Amino acid sequence: MSRQHRVIAIGAHPDDIEFHMAGTLALLAQSGYETHYFNLSTGNCGSTEYDGRATRSIRRREARKGARILGACFHGPVADDLEIFYEIRMLRRVAAVVREVKPEIVLTHSPQDYMEDHTNTCRLAVTAAFTRGMPNFRTSPPRRPSEYDVTVYHAMPHGLRDGLRRRVIPGLFVDTTSVLKLKRQALSAHRSQQNWLDESQGMSSYLQAMEEASREVGRMSRRFRYAEGWRRHLHLGFSRHERDPLKRALGSRVLENAAYERALERGH
Repeated sequence: MSRQHRVIAIGAHPDDIEFHMAGTLALLAQSGYETHYFNLSTGNCGSTEYDGRATRSIRRREARKGARILGACFHGPVADDLEIFYEIRMLRRVAAVVREVKPEIVLTHSPQDYMEDHTNTCRLAVTAAFTRGMPNFRTSPPRRPSEYDVTVYHAMPHGLRDGLRRRVIPGLFVDTTSVLKLKRQALSAHRSQQNWLDESQGMSSYLQAMEEASREVGRMSRRFRYAEGWRRHLHLGFSRHERDPLKRALGSRVLENAAYERALERGH
């Protein structure tokens, strides 16, 4: 596998990748990509039943299982819940993983989302990709810089709205209908979250919530039954030319949102 065919999904918490990105990650694996799975947080606050130490251990096992189901290489967390900050020590650790993987594609959270762990993870992932070839930027642990083209894609925010309740529209849709069963299987690995999400967010079934979100994005596409939505980051500083490797890799499973592109041209 050449380095031009690697993808990393960077999420905030264990289960975020499964909820928002796993369908696209699985399709890229089927298309020959080497896939990588990186949650920044241990998920230690995601329980009312266990203490932080026990919760860290449980959720790490669940995340490893989710990554294994998806056929992705697991990268361990670098922070606890609500301790993901856009600061230099965290950036050095995230950048080290990006330099190690050398991905052509980075999948991460929306720049606008319902909680700061998601938005800070997004900022860290973007800057880590930006610094991939900077010899004077030190990572922790040290990793050699490498210059290559990378494209960053932002997933849909939780609830498909930003923190100010505004509807977020994808720039492109990925048809995840064929891998929905696999996505559900990977998400079901996070069994500890069933009661927690019901108690903390009123999410009576996190599996059903994922399917409903996928179905809603599919409806937005007007073509696919289930889908994940993405917005592509500006290429400047990341690649020599504007590029869309998701579309190239997945072909007819990707639908560009023409209305979104027209709105970009109008400056909206």
